[in-house]
Amino acid sequence: MGERFMPLFSFEAMDKQGRMLKHEVEASTREEAIAKIRSMGYIPTRVSEKGQTQSSEAASAYGFEEAAEEAKPALLRRGKVSTGQLASFTVQFATLLEAGLPMVRSLRILQQQLPAGPLREQIRVIADDVEGGASLSESLARHPKTFDRLFVAMVRAGEAGGVLDVIMRRLGDFLEKSVRLKRRIIGALIYPAIIIGVAVLVVAVVMGVIIPKFKALFEQWNVPLPYITQLLISISTFFVNYWYIPIGLIVLLIALWKLAGLTGGGSAFFDTIKMRLPLVGDIYKKAILARFARTLGTLIASGVPLLQALSIVKEASGNVVVENAIENVTGSIKEGESVAGPLRASGVFDEVFVNMVSVGEETGELDKMLNRIADNYEEEVDVKVESLMSILEPVMIVLIGGVVAFIVISIFMPLMSIIENISQQAG
Repeated sequence: MGERFMPLFSFEAMDKQGRMLKHEVEASTREEAIAKIRSMGYIPTRVSEKGQTQSSEAASAYGFEEAAEEAKPALLRRGKVSTGQLASFTVQFATLLEAGLPMVRSLRILQQQLPAGPLREQIRVIADDVEGGASLSESLARHPKTFDRLFVAMVRAGEAGGVLDVIMRRLGDFLEKSVRLKRRIIGALIYPAIIIGVAVLVVAVVMGVIIPKFKALFEQWNVPLPYITQLLISISTFFVNYWYIPIGLIVLLIALWKLAGLTGGGSAFFDTIKMRLPLVGDIYKKAILARFARTLGTLIASGVPLLQALSIVKEASGNVVVENAIENVTGSIKEGESVAGPLRASGVFDEVFVNMVSVGEETGELDKMLNRIADNYEEEVDVKVESLMSILEPVMIVLIGGVVAFIVISIFMPLMSIIENISQQAG
């Protein structure tokens, strides 16, 4: 009898630094090959016997005929995933886990259901990692653009406590509420933004095209122009001859805004201004505080230590002023103080917020109190946004009407003089 050779398996794996590599290993079975790869300190993501196509191997291993996705480039996994899509995935994942389905199978099911795109490709890689022996939190951490520190920390806490399904449900609810608040604010601002944009466009066309033609007409008839018409023509002439000045100022302001964002002092200055703006400043501040309370409450409820939770919340706050306040709070807590005291000393959090946190600490239900604060602030944001819209609509109508009236009257008055001249000449 001839010598019997062991099958040769080709594999793709990830090392401890997250680098992908390709190699081959001899083993009698695929399971033995996977065990050998793990013993080398690698996380196998693809293992197939030499001579067997990856697609057939993947189909037999995964239970569905979508192995062609394995050839998708890594670039696809780096695309942007929306918070709404992530929230939907998280809720569905929690539902499958609550139903008792194994983690890898749940991930495979969701991978099939997701539309082609970055999230689907990332879930495929995560499922491969978990199947290869990595923990879910470790796999998620390799995709920081989609799964941030908050997401990973909560999953890690769920794994440690054996309550991953509960944590995923809580995380899904958190993401859905965040998306809902953001959509309400954006949705409320879309209408006035469209109205203002259309009004600016119309006025620009009138000033740049129509008014110069009337100016030529008035000069042709040599009619005396009232002050209001002279003002209109002067404005029109300025925009026609020096249109680059307002555009340049807008570009300059945007550039200064971006440059200031690169420095801590500049960001703090602009973030302070945003919280003190008339009408919208209070809405912005309450939305920021609602996100702070919701994030911190969700992390604490999931078993994440307070100092680690504050570190994560600091990154997710989106406001340098709040970040600085959280930094001060963290330092005070390390010295043995409570949460409420440093919050009050920061000057960012109002008395209602601080008092509710204090009650939460005293009763041992800080997480529940923080989520209640978030509910209250989100409701306040809704009410204030609706009130702002009820104020803005008539104000916009009056302003636009005033501009239209100014243009019409400015043009109509000299036209009356021209009509009178024509009548006199005809008579």
